[in-house]
Amino acid sequence: MTSYTNWAAVVPMANEEADFHPFTDLLAQTMDGLGTGKVYFVIDNVSQDGTLKLAKALAEQDSRFEVIWSPANRSVVDAYLKGLRVAFDSGAETIIEIDAGMSHDPRALPMFLRVLNEGNECAFGSRFINGGSMSDSPFKRRALSKIGTIVANALLGTRMRDMTSGYQGFHRNIVGKLLEYPFKSEGHFYQTEVRYLLRNCRIFEVPIHYKAPSPLVSSASIKNAYKTLWKYFIMRLTCNAPSI
Repeated sequence: MTSYTNWAAVVPMANEEADFHPFTDLLAQTMDGLGTGKVYFVIDNVSQDGTLKLAKALAEQDSRFEVIWSPANRSVVDAYLKGLRVAFDSGAETIIEIDAGMSHDPRALPMFLRVLNEGNECAFGSRFINGGSMSDSPFKRRALSKIGTIVANALLGTRMRDMTSGYQGFHRNIVGKLLEYPFKSEGHFYQTEVRYLLRNCRIFEVPIHYKAPSPLVSSASIKNAYKTLWKYFIMRLTCNAPSI
């Protein structure tokens, strides 16, 4: 396995107690062969179980892990951006976003780092290309992700095979631009918004295996997705489409 230097991973966590050790054990094993890396767990008041305690204990045992306690978070978007900010300020050159709970496989990290070290500015996880899958997920989640990708590509003019996955990585210069952008998303549409904003960058889609923890997506999240998608569609029609 190729060794990389000065990379970081951002992992938002909420009520992950049941899968904490399976996920972090696999993550630590994967990191053993990846050189100098740091993982930031972002935890806020949404988490009501023992996740924070477990994360702090791991950070005390292994200096490669650090806990970011962020009670001011208003949404999952705040959690992602808080993690990106800390990783960016630490000087990380390559930053990966990964979800906990075993929905994202830590063993895909080497592929993301390799892609980002081969001249690509962004690496986006894709479940709908050769080598990717979400067959272990409930049908409703598979349908929502696939339909969401089709609709987003049609309205936004993008051509990615997966517009809704949250497994993604960026070079430092891209993260700096993301941190300056006023995101409109308040929920999981953030992933689509990021892909749209970065559509003109050097992009590579990485095959991933995804397992959704639940067939449900909150009605508030879906409502925000439609609202945000419509805003960007109108901006595109009026030739005011933003990009990073």
